[in-house]
Amino acid sequence: MSHPTSLDIEAFIDRTRFSPFQWLLLLLCFLVIFMDGYDMAAIAYVAPSLLAEWGLQKAELGPAMSAALFGLAFGSLLSGPLADRIGRKPAVIYSVLLFGVFSLATAWSSSIGSLTVLRFVTGLGLGAAMPNAITLLSEYCPSKRRTMIVSAMLCGFPLGAAAGGLLAGYLIPSFGWRSVLVVGGVVPILLCGILPWVLPESVRYMVLKGYPNARIRAILRRVKSDGMEQVEHFVIAEKIADGHSAIRAILTSPYRTITGLLWLSCFMSMLVFYMIVSWMPLLLQEAGLEVQQFSHISALFPLGGGVGSILIGWVMDRREPNKVLAFAYLIAGLLAYGVGLAVGNVNQTLILGSLVFFMGFASGGGQSALASLAASYYPTSCRATGVGSMYGVGRFGAIAGVLSGAELLRYQYPASTIFSLLLVPAWLVCLALMLKYYSGRRRELLLTRLQDKH
Repeated sequence: MSHPTSLDIEAFIDRTRFSPFQWLLLLLCFLVIFMDGYDMAAIAYVAPSLLAEWGLQKAELGPAMSAALFGLAFGSLLSGPLADRIGRKPAVIYSVLLFGVFSLATAWSSSIGSLTVLRFVTGLGLGAAMPNAITLLSEYCPSKRRTMIVSAMLCGFPLGAAAGGLLAGYLIPSFGWRSVLVVGGVVPILLCGILPWVLPESVRYMVLKGYPNARIRAILRRVKSDGMEQVEHFVIAEKIADGHSAIRAILTSPYRTITGLLWLSCFMSMLVFYMIVSWMPLLLQEAGLEVQQFSHISALFPLGGGVGSILIGWVMDRREPNKVLAFAYLIAGLLAYGVGLAVGNVNQTLILGSLVFFMGFASGGGQSALASLAASYYPTSCRATGVGSMYGVGRFGAIAGVLSGAELLRYQYPASTIFSLLLVPAWLVCLALMLKYYSGRRRELLLTRLQDKH
């Protein structure tokens, strides 16, 4: 049987069975995102113990809580263009090493000032890791399963955050709050000892940048062992982004409108997620729960997000993805309002925990699926920049969530009011996604009419 002399990478990945090599890549990226989630949420779980040891007021912790988010924003914005220039693999490895080293250093903070600086630098690594891991994995995923696979990887973030809550409940009473940060530093550093040897570069990126055929062929043999011998040319049959740079490409036609709507969606989605993750332990503590109770109930939110990531992604691969995700955020807003009603009665911990879990399912799972939506939209030449910019703008929503939470606490708003207010940004995400859907449909109809005229 003869083989073609040229091979379209995207068509090859679409028609080839998901291989053990791709499962390994999924596992490695999952571990990166898991530790990203753990280190991001760690400061929230140690906050009550830290406040007691250092004698601080809750509002004084606001700058340290938001410092990592500023780092996340700049890390996401800067790493996308960098990864489109130097490659996805080195961008992932350097980011993991950065947040691991500085998370470990944060464990020895002695003042609110040093804590703030170290959390900012940690945030640079955390912000760079996620969009580049999303980009790398998505470029090895078959298009019909991409959303579910990328969402499965991203469920590592809420699961990592949940693990932080579960570990904090046991580590802090026995070893103190610093032990939570030590774990968050040592594990990523150990992971960096493995990644350079087993993490592959994106094969689509290699084709786009003109890597030698022998290197591309060696990667593809790990996806499918036969059929590569007679292939002489590797191509990507996708539209190359217009413009002189990836940044310019995502901000000009035909990507400009959708880019803006993705930015708005991510901003509001992260506002919801990070206000809850950052302040829920303190809000539940003030409502009268004990350390183990509020740690475990808080952990249910990201745990629900982990489950939601997979199930929402699975449905999005089978139904119109924008509508599925919009519906998830419609429900998330209603559940946030329900948590606001339930938090006033801490004796009903089962009801409160259930509502928190399902709110995490809808909003945390939706956040992961939003990343898959962006990765599917942009071409290889600007994919890392498109995903990274969305996350960069979204991180400012996270900052807004943390700082607005601090202000609401400063003015002594009850937990019930704070949770209920989250209905507004959740429904704004729903609106933006529906606008994205109808904008895309309108563009498709215009293109069809133009083709009919010709």
